[in-house]
Amino acid sequence: MRNWLVLLCPCVLGAALHLWLRLRSAPPARAPGAGAADSQAFFHQWKSSHYDVVVGVLSARSNRELRDAIRNTWLKHSLRHPALSQRVLVKFIIGARGCDVPVEDREDPYSCRLLNISNPVLNQEIEAFSLSEEGSSGLSEARVVSVSFRVLHPIVITSLGVFYEASDEGFQRNITVKLYQAEQEEALFTARFSPPSCGVQVNKLWYKPVEQFILPESFEGTVVWESQDLHGLVSGNLHRVTVHDGGGVLRVITAGEGALPHEFMEGVEGVAGGFIYTIQEGDALLRSLHSRPQRLADHIRSLHEEDALLTEESSVHGDIVFVDVVDTYRNVPAKLLNFYRWTVETTSFSLLLKTDDDCYIDLEAVFKRISQKNLDGPNVWWGNFRLNWAVDRTGKWQELEYPSPAYPAFACGSGYVISRDIVNWLASNSGRLKTYQGEDVSMGIWMAAIGPRRYQDSLWLCEKTCETGMLSSPQYSPHELTELWELKGMCGDPCQCATR
Repeated sequence: MRNWLVLLCPCVLGAALHLWLRLRSAPPARAPGAGAADSQAFFHQWKSSHYDVVVGVLSARSNRELRDAIRNTWLKHSLRHPALSQRVLVKFIIGARGCDVPVEDREDPYSCRLLNISNPVLNQEIEAFSLSEEGSSGLSEARVVSVSFRVLHPIVITSLGVFYEASDEGFQRNITVKLYQAEQEEALFTARFSPPSCGVQVNKLWYKPVEQFILPESFEGTVVWESQDLHGLVSGNLHRVTVHDGGGVLRVITAGEGALPHEFMEGVEGVAGGFIYTIQEGDALLRSLHSRPQRLADHIRSLHEEDALLTEESSVHGDIVFVDVVDTYRNVPAKLLNFYRWTVETTSFSLLLKTDDDCYIDLEAVFKRISQKNLDGPNVWWGNFRLNWAVDRTGKWQELEYPSPAYPAFACGSGYVISRDIVNWLASNSGRLKTYQGEDVSMGIWMAAIGPRRYQDSLWLCEKTCETGMLSSPQYSPHELTELWELKGMCGDPCQCATR
């Protein structure tokens, strides 16, 4: 590791060390290209020219209308502009393969993981956990034990429970059980157990009823057992506990799998009781499972049609780089790393501009800014940076693998520029860099390890708005992109035209 690392501030140093510790010892990723199998041949065929700026536009396979809007606006302008046409190369970055799981059958719409539900247990109560015989005796030393889970189909929890130690004295402990929604400080449910109020015994647990409401699909929760006595809890680690998932409607999330930061747990990871639940919307679930084979057949057919359309589009326009990943939102960081490799291995350039296919870009303004600010040197990262951005543990931007509560500084994804030496570093380490939930935060974590010179510029807009002189602006429809460019053509400034 180079000596510059010791110059980083403590928070960035921590992120840098975390990144380097997570580098995987793996061979370099396969070079991306139109088919990945013949990618090396593709590289040798490329006619090398030098470009001042290479523009990589992250694009989803299905976003043909957005790509066409770009081709008819700022990309067309750059190709026809006498000062830009030889200085800039623009490529759309698309995953070479679509996800072969229909959206309705995925665990979440942002990944390609199959929602693996089969033979659901309907119209009856289900005990979530049970201890094996050898694990059901004796107290553990832990006084706080917790387990986290994710709901894959709506359920209703009816009772919370604790394991008990068999004895003739009856229930002799004081325990509180709470169920939390991820990142929420207040418990959704609480049950308190004591000798005079121990609830109802079912098998090897004591249960108490809780207020019932539906936990929706994608709900993530943590059950925490806390002993109020000096001695510990009857508990077992996750290897000694049987999970009853109702046919696949819930899944335990473990820190050991790398899916959950240890800081997200309370006390010792394990199970000291359980809960009783029922599966909701059983008829709808059965209908969905019954129609799955036909839905899969239709989806595979549509993927073949999409492949044919993309092949034709690429042949006509010649502006697509197919990278060797499945094209899903969770794989966007991998798409970007593959594109960096493609760029380094096929092109001579000075700077790389990354943007998205729903963004307005003003390349003339970008080049003027580069000249005015002397931004064409090495070790440059130019963008609009978010600082101390909190890590989101739920939803589309869910991050379960970065343990800190806040990300290192990262540039808004609507547009940023990095120098070739940074692209080289990213490309050479692409097979070992860990990817996180989004390409923008992933870039921030990767960059924390090398400490580039950051140039803050608010004209790379982070939100959908219009400002005079803006370099980029995100979240536009194809029609809106076209309108913005028409206004710019009439008045030289789409924002001033819009206010007239």
